[in-house]
Amino acid sequence: MDGPLLRAVAPTPCVTIQDGGRRGWRRFGLAGAGAMDRLSLAVANALVGNRATEAALEFGYAGGEWTVEASSCRIAIAGGEFAVTVDGSPLPPFASAVLGHGQRLRIGSAAQRVWGYLAVAGGFDIPIEFGSRATHVPTGVGGLDGRAIRAGDALRLRADRAPNEPERRISAPAEDAGPCRLVLGPQQEFFDEHALALLLSGEFRVTWQQDRMAYRLDGPRLRHLSGYNIISDGVVPGCIQVPGTGVPIILMRDAGTNGGYPKIGTIIEADLGGLAQKRPGSTVHFAAVSVTDAQAARRQFLARLQLIAEEVASPLPDPLT
Repeated sequence: MDGPLLRAVAPTPCVTIQDGGRRGWRRFGLAGAGAMDRLSLAVANALVGNRATEAALEFGYAGGEWTVEASSCRIAIAGGEFAVTVDGSPLPPFASAVLGHGQRLRIGSAAQRVWGYLAVAGGFDIPIEFGSRATHVPTGVGGLDGRAIRAGDALRLRADRAPNEPERRISAPAEDAGPCRLVLGPQQEFFDEHALALLLSGEFRVTWQQDRMAYRLDGPRLRHLSGYNIISDGVVPGCIQVPGTGVPIILMRDAGTNGGYPKIGTIIEADLGGLAQKRPGSTVHFAAVSVTDAQAARRQFLARLQLIAEEVASPLPDPLT
């Protein structure tokens, strides 16, 4: 393949191309996909001078090894303080750096974080499908042939050379230690007052059953009043479904567009990315808010995404020298 490339040498299993996600296609049965943690995607893009929702590589727990096949390429990694090296030399977290042709990038793990994002200045030259470059593996739509990145894959870059500008950095975004906010419903009538009280007062833990489709929690069992099957209706990322076991299941970015279990609540957009970053064993607490409060929080969240570019600082000494 000709042109500037980023080549996957030894990627981890869950690396996909993700951006801000699709809009307007759920009614046709196509999920929105997109970054699990949209704030971290925006941070990675701001560090290399891209718009907040530009497509980047999303990886889970670690990113593996990559090599540059371009004259030069500015990169940045966000999501957590992942252990990153270039040709064996460490890179500081939440900072941009320029890699030359043939240099090898290795992305290890980060303590207490799950999802990371590798952004490149100018972005990836990936076709748009249904208004987005986001990969939705269950339907084979978007990204690189609708699938996870494999060893040997070559990702086209839009730019062969990094822009001549100072490197950028940003302080690690503060983690919100508060409860995860949700709007009750739309089927809370399937549960008694005790189940609702347990949801809002109990302590839940993230289990190892977590992926881009859903996170299964462990904790108090949320019992149904009578029955747990409903006529399948629409779902969105953040919906908390409760099957017959009483164990909550939180739908995430790759979830389908309808489901047949009662939904006791829906996590608000502003808090879903923070929940996605919780590793197995992490505790989760919930707090109910009104629809009006949820809408206000979403407006504040979207404004925050657009302002991240103003928070990056420059110049930064070249971390590779």
